[in-house]
Amino acid sequence: MLLEENKPLAPLTTFGIGGPARWFVEAASEDQIVDATAYARERGAALFVLGGGSNLLVSDTGFDGLVLRVGLRGITAVDAPGEPGHTIYRVAAGEDWNRFVQRTVEDKCAGLECLAGIPGTVGGTPVQNVGAYGQEVASAIKQVRAYDLQQHEFVEYTAAECGFAYRRSRFNSADRGRFIVTRVDYRLTPGGAPTLRYAELQRVFPEGVQPSLAEVAAQVCRIRQAKGMLIVEGDPDCLSAGSFFKNPVVTDKQFRQIASAGAKAPPRFPASPDKENQGHVKVPAAWLIEQAGFDKGYALGAAAISSRHTLALVNRGGASAAEILALANQITAAVEERFGICLEMEPVKLGF
Repeated sequence: MLLEENKPLAPLTTFGIGGPARWFVEAASEDQIVDATAYARERGAALFVLGGGSNLLVSDTGFDGLVLRVGLRGITAVDAPGEPGHTIYRVAAGEDWNRFVQRTVEDKCAGLECLAGIPGTVGGTPVQNVGAYGQEVASAIKQVRAYDLQQHEFVEYTAAECGFAYRRSRFNSADRGRFIVTRVDYRLTPGGAPTLRYAELQRVFPEGVQPSLAEVAAQVCRIRQAKGMLIVEGDPDCLSAGSFFKNPVVTDKQFRQIASAGAKAPPRFPASPDKENQGHVKVPAAWLIEQAGFDKGYALGAAAISSRHTLALVNRGGASAAEILALANQITAAVEERFGICLEMEPVKLGF
């Protein structure tokens, strides 16, 4: 186990913001994860698990604890036991998410094609229940393997035991901070048809058109790039954490209140089909932000709203975490005053 001290964290995040970690370990095996967590526990140090750094805002003073970066690698594809017509991909948590998605598309296995182009690592996908363009990983995950920091043992949970909901799971809610994901198993469909639920994809591939998985994944990446949500070196809109705010899920009564406060009818989409969202709809946070008076490119110091999408906050160069949060607070206050809706921040905050 290689232990580093005062490790700069900004270069390990897509925001490019934040101070150093007191200690830092990149674990290449489950044994190293056990050793690193024991090191932190013996010293009474706070522990933070880092994946791809794509959904993270680090404080300007850094983190006075141990940052454990999960570097486990490996992808294995096997026929699903007792499930003819399905393939199980067993994927180590440190694998790059987009590379894995492209692998499944090349293998002509349906189930993740709409999640192409999302930055980060595989281990973060069940934590946030990553979703986009009509798909969520919850619909493809069969099992999650993780290290239990309370019981000091490895455990495996089925998808049903993960408590998936919109951008939520047991790993970021009831059991936040308890588990370190080390492997995720996905159940995919060889030769399956792509998912075309999202309106922007339906416009490109109208009814009667039968695109390949590769064509859908490529179109998703084009849409993401047009919105500044694709990591492209040198693109100033890419120094961000992607979507900074979650799309609020509201009751019908709240939706009517939003509609009465807006200059025009708000768009609405079905909420996730889990029990807690029954009778609710999803309203685009970007629409609320724009109606509250914020335009693309609006800046506060070196922090700004993306020039391509109002849902992303960006580092224009040398931005501090304090500037990002000041801009976020300005936006949330305006949206709450106008619509009575409190936007929820999507990235994780570290060191605050």
